[in-house]
Amino acid sequence: MLALVLGFTATPAQAASLTEVTGFGSNPGNLQMFRYVPDGLPAGRPMVVALHGCTQTAAGFDNETGWTKWADTWGFALLLPQQKSANNANSCFNWFEPGDFSRGQGEALSIKQMVDRMAADYATDASRVYVTGLSAGGAMTSVMAASYPDVFAGAAVVAGIPFDCARTMSAGLSCMSPGSDLTAQQWGDKVRAAYSTYSGAYPTMSVWHGTDDTTVKPMNMTELVEQWTNVHGTDATADVSDTVQGYPHKVYRDGSGRAVVESYSITGMAHGQPVDPGSGATQCGTAVQYIPDMNICASYRIGEFWGLAGGGGGTGSLPAPAGLTVTGTTDTSASLSWNAVDGAASYRVYRGGTQVGTPAGTSFTDTGLSAGTTYSYTVAAVDGSGTVGATSAAVQATTGAVHQCYTDNNYNQVVAGRAHTSGGYTYANGSNQNMGLYNLYETHTLEETSPGYFVISDAGCPA
Repeated sequence: MLALVLGFTATPAQAASLTEVTGFGSNPGNLQMFRYVPDGLPAGRPMVVALHGCTQTAAGFDNETGWTKWADTWGFALLLPQQKSANNANSCFNWFEPGDFSRGQGEALSIKQMVDRMAADYATDASRVYVTGLSAGGAMTSVMAASYPDVFAGAAVVAGIPFDCARTMSAGLSCMSPGSDLTAQQWGDKVRAAYSTYSGAYPTMSVWHGTDDTTVKPMNMTELVEQWTNVHGTDATADVSDTVQGYPHKVYRDGSGRAVVESYSITGMAHGQPVDPGSGATQCGTAVQYIPDMNICASYRIGEFWGLAGGGGGTGSLPAPAGLTVTGTTDTSASLSWNAVDGAASYRVYRGGTQVGTPAGTSFTDTGLSAGTTYSYTVAAVDGSGTVGATSAAVQATTGAVHQCYTDNNYNQVVAGRAHTSGGYTYANGSNQNMGLYNLYETHTLEETSPGYFVISDAGCPA
């Protein structure tokens, strides 16, 4: 069978409210439906659909990846579809079968019917439904985002495949390794063809991949970024390139400045989804095979990108503020503005899910930040009784870099981690500018223009 096979060690669900649901529709894909819903979840909350990898189950994917923690913390309903071995011997979602990846058919329709059942049972917010998955589940996430763009506001593919990369099992193996290299236009056309009469907005996309993944080659991350930047009408040149917890992170914005695609390249990670076990505000998960401890919680960062990390979510009736925009940044501050909400007595501003301000008006400046760092912000309106309303979509603000300058010989620059060697020559990290021979005698000044990115500035620093 198709070798998106993940050898997970299934762990019992950590909460009794992980329950199976039957009778959710015609279920043409013959899937199972599980859900985790925090006690007392009010109406109007978001929904997250999480799709497991091969040989995995709903119970072996919910808490291990951290999604149940964030359901409790942020207040959303969690839907966990489950494949049956009768459909695929390795319990993989059949992302490569046209009868299962097409709108209105097979497994894709079964998952859509589960979403409808959750919405009917819990009155979730139809404008805030999100989908994510790992490996075969990541490939199926591409399917759902492309085939049902009218259902999902955001998607996140972890170690997965672009939409419509394959239509047979053998082609699916080729997509996994070595990968399929198409133009951004060709990839985008595949998504647009999935629902050819659709003219609305497409889901935002977060893409995660390990640099050492030999099961699904890392070029799939590049192709996914090309596919979804093209769908959103932007190019595949990042507007923001930074590091988050030490890992390369890129953000791609549309013409209005909205972050529509992001990518995380997890250095040294093989096939899997990264977690950061612990009780900290940004930590999550349990490290098992193919869910490695990489000191970064993917589910937290994905939820942050979607705007879920806004203080746990309000229960009031006020709508989410629209038009949240970064109006300016310095090395240590970020300024925001948003549209007024009728009935709002004040607002709450959240940075990475933590409340940082309670302005009465529609603007706020967050201070005391670190230079050269990207922060995620959301905002919610508060009515006269102090009840918090719905949380806005997130925006990212990157503070300016404090340019550090270092003058030393090439040998010491390499020892300090500012440069590297190849073929007897020295090259600046980041820019890869040639600094000459690797020795103690040739000296240069390197300027760090962003974290880990150095340029030669012998003529004067800052340049």
